[in-house]
Amino acid sequence: MSHSFPILPPAALKPLVALCDGRPLAVFDLETTGTDRLNDRIVEIAVLRIHPEGEVVSLDQRVNPGIRIPREASAIHGITDADVQSSPTFAAIAADLAAFLDGIDLAGYNIRGFDLPLLAKEFERARQPFSMEGRRVVDVQTIFFKKEPRDLGAAVRFFVGREHPGAHAALADVVATAEVLAGELGRYPELPATLEGLHLFSVPAEGRFVDPDKRFFWRDGAAVFAFGEHRGRPLVDVARTHPAYLEWIARADFPVETKKIVTAALAGVFPTKKG
Repeated sequence: MSHSFPILPPAALKPLVALCDGRPLAVFDLETTGTDRLNDRIVEIAVLRIHPEGEVVSLDQRVNPGIRIPREASAIHGITDADVQSSPTFAAIAADLAAFLDGIDLAGYNIRGFDLPLLAKEFERARQPFSMEGRRVVDVQTIFFKKEPRDLGAAVRFFVGREHPGAHAALADVVATAEVLAGELGRYPELPATLEGLHLFSVPAEGRFVDPDKRFFWRDGAAVFAFGEHRGRPLVDVARTHPAYLEWIARADFPVETKKIVTAALAGVFPTKKG
């Protein structure tokens, strides 16, 4: 569904209209069943089409992906199988969506690395032509990371208020790191005041991947291959149907954690997700 109304505040609309040198700019985002650009599917697409004369047309469409939406994905975007049960498939909207995006430039957050490749794959499955030829692409994430680096030097500037000329000299780095930690404690009084509390606070939340080398990811609480010829298949299924593949991984040059996971799987023990 699409709508034409003033959805952007004037302060944001004005500089974006100024970018539209003769044709519209579409800012878009996808919600998906996961982050595998080859195998995952779209469950929602939203677009703001900004025209050179200042008109903004929005499109917000949920999509039935034709596959189950894993609970890990639903936990992020809040869309469940029931929510899209009566929504159209991507193939049903592909022609209209391609027309909506025809001949315009594109912008979004991490669209080069994720949204555009996945969108292109969906159009390919639907056998709907969608060319990137001649389009300009603005990736907001790239701009953010280039202008606001997340390295130790940036942390020193933010928390300590000085430059870090000794970057990558070990002693200078540890001194700077200690200063940054002290600066964090001063800036965020709500942080735990004990080492045990900080230890628990700084443990990363359990992420999408099962292992630190990102060879397996979680889908509905089960480990799924993120690489190789069985990419996208649950580890338990591959262990049952292709145990020789796991035996090969256990012998080959793979990370230690990967080998531990497949060796345990050969013995009938599989990773379990907390919560």
